[in-house]
Amino acid sequence: MTPSSTKVAVLGLGIIGSRACANLLKAGWLVASWNRTPKGTQSEVGSAAQAIAGASIVSIYLRDSPAVREVISGAADSLTTGQIVLNHATLDVETTKWLATLCADKGCRFLDCPFTGSKAAAGSGALAYYIGGDAALADELDNFLSATSTSRLHCGEIGSATVIKLATNLLSSAIVQATAEALGITKGHGVEPAVLGEAISRNANSCKLIDMKLPQMLAGDYDTHFSLSNMAKDSRYMLELAKAAGIETPAIAAVSKRMHELSDDGLGDLDFAALGKPYLQAE
Repeated sequence: MTPSSTKVAVLGLGIIGSRACANLLKAGWLVASWNRTPKGTQSEVGSAAQAIAGASIVSIYLRDSPAVREVISGAADSLTTGQIVLNHATLDVETTKWLATLCADKGCRFLDCPFTGSKAAAGSGALAYYIGGDAALADELDNFLSATSTSRLHCGEIGSATVIKLATNLLSSAIVQATAEALGITKGHGVEPAVLGEAISRNANSCKLIDMKLPQMLAGDYDTHFSLSNMAKDSRYMLELAKAAGIETPAIAAVSKRMHELSDDGLGDLDFAALGKPYLQAE
């Protein structure tokens, strides 16, 4: 496929989808995009069905499972034999497999293709995709996916990439909550909070995620790269996976409860670094 002669559809123009769309346009792909709430961008069309019609590739960046089911069910008549559908939204496995079945019934090829990387990575075309499904199809789409990403990892059959994405988000949410608690204890005992960052940098528990989120907490900067409400949503899917496998997961159960409580308290639209906000409230 060559960019200049290939129409692609982008459904969902949130923090990631809007930036992925911009990078596809920059790379020369013929993009028709759609968002439930119009963004006023040049590539937008009036409906998801209109975006899908005639597209060779359909990329889905919608918010969650209910949104994907609603939008794709409503636009399903526009799906035609030979189209390729890529789901980049973080879903539950059941919805991923539902989408794969719907695509198969329509004669479309499908990849389970969630991503890691937040606002900055999306803006610079540096997402990383986890891919479940036909490896040959993933290879065929390498040119397309390289416009929005710098790496692709094939995880196995359809559903496997969704499992991996949720497993990595489990780690991310638990690490950030633990960082917030460590910061709270540090501050609560009168130790300068910045010292915690210095200590972590010399400790085996140092990692890129703490390097990103601890400075946000210390600066009170909760500009949204990945929202708390989205991470809370994903934690529900994590717990469903654990239950289905008969696995006890007390850590993510506790963090999920915390994230939902803080989202209900009005922090949901902030970056999930806002897990640290209650520990840094002005006294």
